[in-house]
Amino acid sequence: MDRLILGVVVIVGVPAATVAYIWLLEWVLGRLPYGTATKIRPWLWLLPTFLLLGFFLIYPGLNTFRISFMNARATEYVGLDNYQFAFTDPAMLAAFRNNLLWLIFFTGGTVILGLGIAVLADRVRYETLIKTIIFLPMAISYVAAGVIWTLMYDFQPANRPQTGTVNAFLTAVIPGFEPKAWLFDQSYNNPALIIIGIWLWTGFAMVILSAALKGIPEELMEAARVDGANEWQVFRSVVLPLMMSTIAVVATTMVINVLKIFDIVYVMTNGLLNTEVVANRMYKEMFNYRHFGRASALAIVLLLATIPVMIVNIRRFRRQEEIR
Repeated sequence: MDRLILGVVVIVGVPAATVAYIWLLEWVLGRLPYGTATKIRPWLWLLPTFLLLGFFLIYPGLNTFRISFMNARATEYVGLDNYQFAFTDPAMLAAFRNNLLWLIFFTGGTVILGLGIAVLADRVRYETLIKTIIFLPMAISYVAAGVIWTLMYDFQPANRPQTGTVNAFLTAVIPGFEPKAWLFDQSYNNPALIIIGIWLWTGFAMVILSAALKGIPEELMEAARVDGANEWQVFRSVVLPLMMSTIAVVATTMVINVLKIFDIVYVMTNGLLNTEVVANRMYKEMFNYRHFGRASALAIVLLLATIPVMIVNIRRFRRQEEIR
């Protein structure tokens, strides 16, 4: 019954409150001098948004920052102990290392593959079909992808039939290939997880970069060909420079995604066997170990890690606007 009442309040009450606020706002503004009403109307229209942002975004962020200096139960301050733990504990250092691996190979893999597929697909008649196939994994959740690839990476001893697609394929095409326990062997498990992320996000990078590619005037490329440039020179000297701003946006998006990577690791290994990442460790500190201080400190570290990326992106946008 409580959920039913809550549902009715959300469905009926929120729109009703919105209409009532607008009506009251315009009623008040209609009784003010025209110049005054014109000046304050935009701010009053934005006021609910500011209040929601403050309540759901700014306040939780500030409270998380405060708790990051407190003990496990957030009852007393412990100074920088949680941050010292984050940057000195061996398990945390391994998590940071794995995040760095994700940052380099996931970002590079998605951008390079997305760009390559966009350029190559643009030259064939069945471009739409190729892009649809590459983009399809974007419709799959991280959890579903984890289940799919757990079956793909399944391992059986060498003298038994391989039930995992990857091992079955490799043993079929490579004579003498020894099946690998991809998720259990620490030499392979991190790359195996990163490949899943690349598989999921390459379609996104491809679509954005393909749109940028189609926005390049054909006359520029034809002029380069007339001047004697081959296709590689056209791509390197004409196409790539004109797409750099879009590539930077896609790379920025991938970096932000990979800094908070959690689902794939949680579903497939739960951070075991040297696959831990910062977001998964934050989850464990919060819900498994019930150490609110450490979990908050890790959340702040992830937040701070995204700020330089955002600053670079904002500066790039400003430079583009100045050029325009």
